[in-house]
Amino acid sequence: MVLEKIKQPNDIKNLTEEELKLLPDEIRNFLIENLSKTGGHLASNLGVIELTMALHLLLDFPKDKLIWDVGHQAYTHKILTGRADEFEHLRQYGGMSGFPKRQESDCDSFDTGHSSTSLSAALGYCMARDLQGEDYKVVAVIGDGALTGGLAYEALNNASQLKKSNFLIVLNDNEMSISKNVGGMSTNLERLRTSSKYLGLKNNVLSSLESWPHGERIIRKIRSAKNGIKSLMVPNMVFEDLGIMYLGPVDGHNVKAMLDTFKMASNIEGPVLVHVITKKGNGYEPAERHPSRFHGTDIFEIETGLPQRSSNPGYTDVFSTVMRKMGDRNPEVVAITAAMADGAGLKRFRNMFPDRFFDVGIAEEHAVTFAAGLALGGRVPVFAVYSSFLQRAYDQILEDVCLQNLHVIFAIDRAGLVGADGSTHQGIFDVSFLSSMPNMTVMAPKNKWELSDMMKFAVAYDGPIAIRYPRGEAYCGLKEHRAEIVLGKAEQIKAGKKVMLLALGSMVKRAEEVEALLLDHGIDAGICNARFAKPLDEQYIRGLANDYDLIVTMEENVLTGGFGQQVQTFLVDNGYKGQVLKIAVPDEFVQHGSVTLLFKELKMDAQSIAERILDALENRAN
Repeated sequence: MVLEKIKQPNDIKNLTEEELKLLPDEIRNFLIENLSKTGGHLASNLGVIELTMALHLLLDFPKDKLIWDVGHQAYTHKILTGRADEFEHLRQYGGMSGFPKRQESDCDSFDTGHSSTSLSAALGYCMARDLQGEDYKVVAVIGDGALTGGLAYEALNNASQLKKSNFLIVLNDNEMSISKNVGGMSTNLERLRTSSKYLGLKNNVLSSLESWPHGERIIRKIRSAKNGIKSLMVPNMVFEDLGIMYLGPVDGHNVKAMLDTFKMASNIEGPVLVHVITKKGNGYEPAERHPSRFHGTDIFEIETGLPQRSSNPGYTDVFSTVMRKMGDRNPEVVAITAAMADGAGLKRFRNMFPDRFFDVGIAEEHAVTFAAGLALGGRVPVFAVYSSFLQRAYDQILEDVCLQNLHVIFAIDRAGLVGADGSTHQGIFDVSFLSSMPNMTVMAPKNKWELSDMMKFAVAYDGPIAIRYPRGEAYCGLKEHRAEIVLGKAEQIKAGKKVMLLALGSMVKRAEEVEALLLDHGIDAGICNARFAKPLDEQYIRGLANDYDLIVTMEENVLTGGFGQQVQTFLVDNGYKGQVLKIAVPDEFVQHGSVTLLFKELKMDAQSIAERILDALENRAN
C-alpha cells in the first residue's frame, strides 16, 4: 500500500506520480474503515483528501504553517504528517484529537474547533514572519460556510494591508457548513461556480501561464484589468474589491490542477485567494447523499452507512417536538439557528413554518441581535444553539438582549460535557457567564418532561431566559415529580437528613445515584432539583441552612462563577455554619473522551461524589 510509505511529514513528496494517483482512494478507504469504528467527522474529510495532498506537496512541514478553519477536516493532514497509526484511538480519552492540536504535533499550527478563525490567525502569522525576517509560507484553509462568520470578514478587510509578502487563502467551497449554506456570500460563490465563461477564461489563462517565463507579471496585468474583463462576466467580485487577488474556481479533486495553482499563488505578493470546488462526502455514496448526517457521525455500518447503535430520544428530539407544538399554538413564536437546523432540532419547525424560521449562517453574534430586533417587533424568538457556540455572542446577549430586558429565549443544547469533540466543544461555561448578566433567567431541566414544561414557561415569560440541556439521551426518570414551574422556585424530591444534594439539571439523575450509594453507608441524603441557576430559590436555600449540616451542590458547569459558588456565597452571607461541597468541573479545559470516562476523571461520577461526601462528613466529625 502507498499509505504505508507515509511515516513522517513530507513523505508524500517522495511518492511517484503513479503512487500519488493511488493515494486518494487509499486514504478514503482508510478513513471510512476507521471512522466506522470510532465515529468522527467523515463527510468533511472525504471532501478534502486531494486538497490536502496538494497542500502537502506544496508546503514544507513543520516550517510552513497550515491553519485549518474549524479543524474537523484535518484528518488527511494528520495522516500525511505521520499519525495514521493513532486513528485507532481517534477522539478517545488519551488518544488523538479530532481537531488540530499544537501539543499533538508541531505540524499543527493553531488549535481550532470553532468557525471563522483561520484568516485572523494566519494573518497574525504572516505579520510575525515579516517582522522577524523569516520566509516560511502561511496557508489558511477556510470553508465557504465559515465565510458567513463576521470574524472572517474582519480578517479579509485587514488582509489587504499585507503588501510585500504572500498570504495564501484556500477557499474550500462545497456549498455546505453543517447545514446547507445561506446568505449573500453563498449566492456570490454560486455565481462564481456557474459562470462558465469566466471559468473557461481563467482555466485557459492559467494553462497558458504554466509554460510562460513571466507568468507573475502577466497575472498582475490581468489583475489591473479586472474591472474591464471580469466585471462583465462575474458580478460582485468581493475578494478583489477588498484587495485580495482571486484565482479559480479550481477542481478540488484534481491534485495537479490545485498544486499548479497553489504554486503560482504562493509566488504573488500580497493576499491571494484560491477558490477550490469540492464535494462533501466525496467517494462514499451514503455521505454524498447525506452530508449533514455524516458531518459528525457515530460508529456505522460501512455497507449502508446506518448507525450501529440505536438510541432513545435525546433532549434535542424533545426540544424539536416541543418547538413544533409551540409553533402550532403560538403564531408569534419564531426560530433561529446559526447554520445548524438539524443539529439543534429545528428541522421540523423549519418544514412546518418556513416563514418563521431563520438560518443566519455561522453568525451567532448576528443571531442574538437579530433575535433582539424580532422581540422588539412583537415576535417570540427562540435561538437554538450549542452551548460552546453561544460563547461567541457574549457581548450581544449582554448589551442587546439583557440590557433592554427583551423576551429572547436561548435553547442551549450540548450544555455540559459533550465528549469526543473535546475542549473546544465542552458546554461548561454558560451557567457562569449567563448568571452574571442582569435580567437573565437561567434554567435546567431534570428530565424530558421538565424540558417541555420549561419551554412552555419560557414562551409565556417576559424577559431574557435560557434553558440549558445536555447532549444525549433524555432522562425519563422522576416522572412522578412534575411540580409547576414557578420563577426561581426549586423542587424538592426527597427530604432526607443532614445531607442535601442540591442538583441542577442533568445532575439530578446523578444525585439519585449518589443518594442510593450513601444509603448503603447509612446516610439518608435528601435530593433537590434546583431548576433555576438564576434566580436562586433563596427562601428554600435559607431553609436548608437550618436543617442540613452538609449541602452538596451539583452542576455540569465549571466551578468558577457557577451555581455552587452562588449558593455558597448566599449561605455564607446568611450565616450558615455548615459545610458546602461543590461538585463541578474544575478550572481547566476538558479534553476529548467518552462522557462517562470524563465524569470519572473529573471525580463527578456517582461513586466519586459519594466518596467525597463521606470524606467531608468524616472530616467534619473530626
